[in-house]
Amino acid sequence: MYKIQTLNNISVAGLDRLPRDAYEIASEISNPDAILVRSAKMHDLELPPSVKAIGRAGAGVNNIPVDRMTTMGVPVFNAPGANANAVKELVIAGMLMAARNIGQAWRFATGLEGEDAAINKNVEAGKKNFVGFELPGRTLGVIGLGAIGVKVANAARALGMKVIGYDPTITVRAAWALDADVEQALSVDDLVSRADFITFHVPLTDATRNMINAERLRLMRPRSVLLNFARNGIIDDEAAVEALDDGRLYAYICDFPSNLLKDHPRVITLPHLGASTSEAEENCAIMVADQVREWLENGNVTNSVNFPEINLPRTDTGWRIAVVNSNVPNMLGQISTDLAEAGLNIIDMLNKSRGELAVTLIDVDGEPNESAMQRIKGIDGVLSVRCLGCA
Repeated sequence: MYKIQTLNNISVAGLDRLPRDAYEIASEISNPDAILVRSAKMHDLELPPSVKAIGRAGAGVNNIPVDRMTTMGVPVFNAPGANANAVKELVIAGMLMAARNIGQAWRFATGLEGEDAAINKNVEAGKKNFVGFELPGRTLGVIGLGAIGVKVANAARALGMKVIGYDPTITVRAAWALDADVEQALSVDDLVSRADFITFHVPLTDATRNMINAERLRLMRPRSVLLNFARNGIIDDEAAVEALDDGRLYAYICDFPSNLLKDHPRVITLPHLGASTSEAEENCAIMVADQVREWLENGNVTNSVNFPEINLPRTDTGWRIAVVNSNVPNMLGQISTDLAEAGLNIIDMLNKSRGELAVTLIDVDGEPNESAMQRIKGIDGVLSVRCLGCA
């Protein structure tokens, strides 16, 4: 019986992917095999050695101590693309809110007082203050062309916008999904200087922190629009407000309210709604539950932020050993020697590495005893070893 601890409310659609005859799931549980989490901060949590996996029902993993998990031989899974449509729709809504001054017009309308005749008169007199512009022919710059960025770019093209994108690490899969008319920017500076709208779909790292700062704001087209539904900190908010105040920036739409931003007349802040749809929550939970289950039961890895992708189909016979180890020479030789000394023949084996970490899946023709497992665990550089399906 596997034990799963949930640190947040995880969609039932995801939890239902874990059969109750094999999984016990609770928010309070001792010695969990895996943890499912959304936004709970895990950096200060003391995790028991029983934890074999962490699944984040979302894309970003800033709330998880990934480096510490790696040293413990624990994969961290996420759900890239599961919330992509939800974020895409909010980005499109943000562009429309900025272009048509919807936030400012709404505030004006809700402040109207008096009889209906007086309200109607004030509406006609005041609407000229909220004249906007249309999206076709405008240029959207998309920084980050992963699952979300590609959807945003393609949706903008469908609306008649020009689109330029920047992502030096774009995958072949993403490139195939991208509209052929999306232009490639040579750099962030190149994109910033050519776009009327700029949207971000990158994680917050040292490289992306304050990616839009005072210097880059000076490169932007006059009266352009910033949209941030990715991570707080990618835009230097103080520099953005200064650009709004002097008229260089037209609007700033973001998912991260603060005292600096929330009352500014040219800013619309939303309460982190990017992935807040029932469909996105279900998609994320289903994806991450499937991935955690596959690791626990078969040792296969998909969508891990710290482990290599690996997939070795199970055979009808044999026992599987999953080894997480440092990516150093002669590791496979030492493991094979230990198995041979235990009288176990290797039926199939697959090894994949990612940086300094490697995962080795080995199918053997007999059930490994505790002595064999301990010998493998004792190899210098082995972080964890499990027999999957052993008694």
